[in-house]
Amino acid sequence: MDSSKNEETVKQIFTEYLKENKFRRTPERFAILKTIYSINGCFEIETLLKKMEEEKFRVSRATVYNTIALLTNANLVIHHQFGSTSKYEKCFGNEKSHMICTNCGKVVETTNINIKETITANIKKFHLTHYSLYIYGLCNKCHQTAKRRKMRKRQ
Repeated sequence: MDSSKNEETVKQIFTEYLKENKFRRTPERFAILKTIYSINGCFEIETLLKKMEEEKFRVSRATVYNTIALLTNANLVIHHQFGSTSKYEKCFGNEKSHMICTNCGKVVETTNINIKETITANIKKFHLTHYSLYIYGLCNKCHQTAKRRKMRKRQ
């Protein structure tokens, strides 16, 4: 899906969500939505605030948090909790898996079409809108370090 069509679709979904739930449709909320959908990958609130400031659009931290909550409820943003770190990510048209190192906390995003096919093939009477998959283990650097420690202990 091209990005301009994607942008219009998420804007329409958010407009309908706000209307149905009797929330005001403010320029700030739509600016936050647009900025989020311009970010590739996960982001923290601070990153979003800085990006909006760079784009000369100032919004309060409270407005950002409130809008993120609305976008999460509208299934347009997903909240990730990676250890003690809270991150957010657009989720419309954005299906990713996250590999999380249990030692250093490094998060690597990956897209794998086979995962989606496996999920949808095994689900009956359920309409998938998006998914998020967390895979825990050791990143290569931590794995190599652990391997070296284990070798030293044996000697």
